[in-house]
Amino acid sequence: MIATGNTAVVVASERSPLPALSLGEVLATSDLPGGVVNVLSGRTAEIAAPLAAHQDVNAIDLAGADEVLAKELEIAAADNLKRVLRPQPVDDWAAAPGLDRMTAFLETKTVWHPTGSLGASGSAY
Repeated sequence: MIATGNTAVVVASERSPLPALSLGEVLATSDLPGGVVNVLSGRTAEIAAPLAAHQDVNAIDLAGADEVLAKELEIAAADNLKRVLRPQPVDDWAAAPGLDRMTAFLETKTVWHPTGSLGASGSAY
């Protein structure tokens, strides 16, 4: 997500927040501009609902959320029609992870340019 120009808000695991906090520390001392990755720690039940309802958040990935929390967050996210990616059950932990979770929120935009010949005056005819 960061490579495509998006920012990220990461909610650290309640049970083991150290990996996410360590990542935040590494990113803070890297060349990445401040505010591109924001790591939140605390109780997920207290953090997730306001984050899902926030008008400046355009999409949420519900990985790690149980069914009850996922449903609550989908309802909170519906206010501004943000995209929601529900967690998928994992059948084979040894399988290649693929790029589905990473590319779920990417948008492909096409820039249309007018075609035609330009006359001597520089205007299209």
